[in-house]
Amino acid sequence: MSNNEVENKNRSIARILVDADACPMKVRSIVEAKSREHGLKLIFVTDINHEIQSRNGEVIVVDQGHDSVDMAIINEAGKSDIVVTQDYGLASLVLAKGAKAIHPSGRIFDDNNIDMLLMDRHLAAKSRKAGERVARHRKRERSDDISFASQFEKFFS
Repeated sequence: MSNNEVENKNRSIARILVDADACPMKVRSIVEAKSREHGLKLIFVTDINHEIQSRNGEVIVVDQGHDSVDMAIINEAGKSDIVVTQDYGLASLVLAKGAKAIHPSGRIFDDNNIDMLLMDRHLAAKSRKAGERVARHRKRERSDDISFASQFEKFFS
């Protein structure tokens, strides 16, 4: 594929924004490789409690605080951006701005699934508040990285 073909294919994607606080290192590596491959600007957003380094991406460090990283990403995200986040609330807000969003597990957030995911989150919070035990998340596996890479690639094809 020529450089012009790559440029034309990626005009619909401006930048990749990563909610880097809880983003697995392997996912960050995949995102960095894709941003280099497609010549896209990459921005990692983290708070002062995390030390994130990037070879080819910009790292924005914000103050510690409830949702400070989310607010920075919401303010930064635009219609042609991809946001990598585990946060369903953040995903719903960037979708509303016209950006694309993907979970580090590979789940692509969209208008068809975000309401259900937010409701599940709400019900889980109610259960926890009522003292019910909620199942813990399983340990990340190599298959999660493969799924993320495969689903992330869909934004570029």
